[in-house]
Amino acid sequence: MAKRSYFGTDGIRGLANSHPMTAEVALRVGLAAGKLFRTEADRRHLVVIGKDTRLSGYMIEPALVAGFTSMGMDVRLFGPLPTPGVAMMTRSMRADLGVMISASHNAFHDNGIKLFGPDGYKLSDRREAEIEAHMDEGLQDGLVGSRELGRVLRVDDAQARYVEIVKATFPKSLSLNGLRVVIDCANGAAYKVAPSVLYELGAEVIELGVSPNGFNINDQCGSTHPSAMAAAVKEYRADIGIALDGDADRVAICDEGGLIVDGDQIMAVIAGAWAADQRLSGGGVVATVMSNLGLERFMSARGLTLERTGVGDRYVMERMRSGGFNLGGEQSGHVILSDFSTTGDGLIAALQVLAVMVQSGKPMSALARQFEPVPQLLENVRFNRGAEPLKNAVVQSAIADAEQQLHGSGRVLVRASGTEPLIRVMAEGDDEALVTRLVREIAGAVRAAGG
Repeated sequence: MAKRSYFGTDGIRGLANSHPMTAEVALRVGLAAGKLFRTEADRRHLVVIGKDTRLSGYMIEPALVAGFTSMGMDVRLFGPLPTPGVAMMTRSMRADLGVMISASHNAFHDNGIKLFGPDGYKLSDRREAEIEAHMDEGLQDGLVGSRELGRVLRVDDAQARYVEIVKATFPKSLSLNGLRVVIDCANGAAYKVAPSVLYELGAEVIELGVSPNGFNINDQCGSTHPSAMAAAVKEYRADIGIALDGDADRVAICDEGGLIVDGDQIMAVIAGAWAADQRLSGGGVVATVMSNLGLERFMSARGLTLERTGVGDRYVMERMRSGGFNLGGEQSGHVILSDFSTTGDGLIAALQVLAVMVQSGKPMSALARQFEPVPQLLENVRFNRGAEPLKNAVVQSAIADAEQQLHGSGRVLVRASGTEPLIRVMAEGDDEALVTRLVREIAGAVRAAGG
């Protein structure tokens, strides 16, 4: 596939008010996607738009609206709503397209545009490429007449609808009565809905990160800064802590002592419980190449498989759909439960962990470490643009040598970042000292080749 100018591994993302995250580009997305998805002349077409709490959302949203309505598409605006909520509502409202304005776990100065098809799944690379192909064309010929312009309405009950959908994923026979839960919403898209869900299911809720001001999204809070959650759990003697990111598609959890539980351990908790109840489909779990070898061994010991994909929840979801899996995710906390959602949903994943807690009667500390993680080290090496260090013979030799030294007792993964001029060097194995040395050697070779 040809190199793309706008779309990356997860939609379009960048520094707000700088290319490609400008009002002009957003307008072109609306025009191009509107032209592509307005497939039938004899009916109204609908696009739904949600966003997180970044100040720049007020710039991106009206530009998108202008593009879509110019192409004759009606628009429904949700306001702040988690990414998985936008995906759900796209399908629920029979929209032709869903849009989420968010840069996920990034700081406020970034923003992004994610697109969902009518089935609620993220658009394929092919569909995104088709939109890109239209974006740099003259789009005047596709504009509708004055009477055919799209209409725009705000959907006032979008958050309430999402709350009810999420609550319905928690087993009806269970309750959160008696549990004290810390929820950190990262001053992001879930700042209203997440505390409501937990409270309405019976929990005593301690709220963090629920006062967005346009600038404080993910700022020393949320799943990328779980220390705030862990400190609150200890201060308030809570039973569990839950931290979402800015658009609430990923989650971190901590036990009652403040021990952080990553996405791999969360998947192990859910996989073990679902397998025991014969609810796990596909014979295993789908994860990425970054998931710990310990998770693979955990699954294998239970007669289950761990299938790996490239980094990105889109690729996890694609493999889940093709292989009939209903659980997958990433170490970073994207957990996809396809029985309930078409994309990662941090709140739904947390509810499944809470269900295991309640059903088992065990504290979170007894569930937090389902497997012993294999020592894993990741080092990011920046290189000059234009250099191609992964094609360098010395780098290739260092990688081959490392794989030989681990001789089946670990893994080496060296890959280029999809968004920055970085080479990510990762190794894991039972011998921590060996893993450390091998990563340092490969990183040194990459550094020398990428200068």
